[in-house]
Amino acid sequence: MDIDAYAEARRAEWSRLSDLSRGRRLSGAESDELIGRYQAGATDLSALRTATGDSAESVRLSIDLARSRRRFTRVRRNVLVVLREFFVEQLPASLYQVRWWTLAAAVLTIGAGLLSYFWHMANPEVLSFYGTQAGLEQYAEEDFINYYSDFSETAFAAQVFTNNAWIAAQCIAFGITGLYPIFVLIQNGISLGMSAAVLASFGHLDAFFLWIAPHGLLEMTMIFVAGGAGFAVFWSLVVPGNRTRVDALGHAGRTLVIVAVGTTIFLLLSGLIEGFVTRQDWPWPVKIGIGALALAAYLGYSLVLGRRAYRAGHTGDLRAAEAGYTRVFAD
Repeated sequence: MDIDAYAEARRAEWSRLSDLSRGRRLSGAESDELIGRYQAGATDLSALRTATGDSAESVRLSIDLARSRRRFTRVRRNVLVVLREFFVEQLPASLYQVRWWTLAAAVLTIGAGLLSYFWHMANPEVLSFYGTQAGLEQYAEEDFINYYSDFSETAFAAQVFTNNAWIAAQCIAFGITGLYPIFVLIQNGISLGMSAAVLASFGHLDAFFLWIAPHGLLEMTMIFVAGGAGFAVFWSLVVPGNRTRVDALGHAGRTLVIVAVGTTIFLLLSGLIEGFVTRQDWPWPVKIGIGALALAAYLGYSLVLGRRAYRAGHTGDLRAAEAGYTRVFAD
């Protein structure tokens, strides 16, 4: 069968089927026409798949047929089933797939932070560029801690969530450049190292870790996830594997959208911890323990549940008919 000739001969019929399936309201005659064209389209789809298997034309026709079938059968998926699939299968599988990129982002950020800290400690005169001696002392003695109580719990939680979500969004949105996530991660690491050096120079390095730990365990992990996932999109262009670069980029991009939803949810949780837990006059083991439990919940969700979902065949990508036509290659 000449697919191009067959598709050209039937294109007007398929276009009419698509128009009817998208119509908001159908008259009685149009409903009858939709059913007739659906039956004819199903025959065409069978002929296409018998002749050539999956192709761009067959996938497009399959989507129109599915939409048409929903119009006259009114089959709707239970929203609870959809939510379960997303949170139990798609999201954990997506987070699991970027685990090694997350680890690489963590190593990069922590490495930059350590280098920044030791360089500032070895060259204390550099700290004078950040402010006067009195100003730095006030930062170490008061401002660093007061930062967590300058606003109400709700306002502060919203502020830190917005800031962290913006950082994560940059890593995700500009991940395809390859360099921008690296720049953001290194910049964060250097800033953390500089802050630690300022507090350490006045004998308050313990305060740096104590006040950051409750929320920072989960918060920084989410920044690592966003940075790693963003760079994974760039890497899909460099090393597409047995796919074309367009197909590899499409898969990575669709997975990235789901990862973005996950980072938003967990960043909201870390923001609530920073706003409502870090400032409290509770024993440090309690506050840090809450942060550690939040991190453990994420690790269990992304690694344990994610591994199970991934092994079950879930990748966080759309179904084949929704994702569109992709070329098939033999290894």
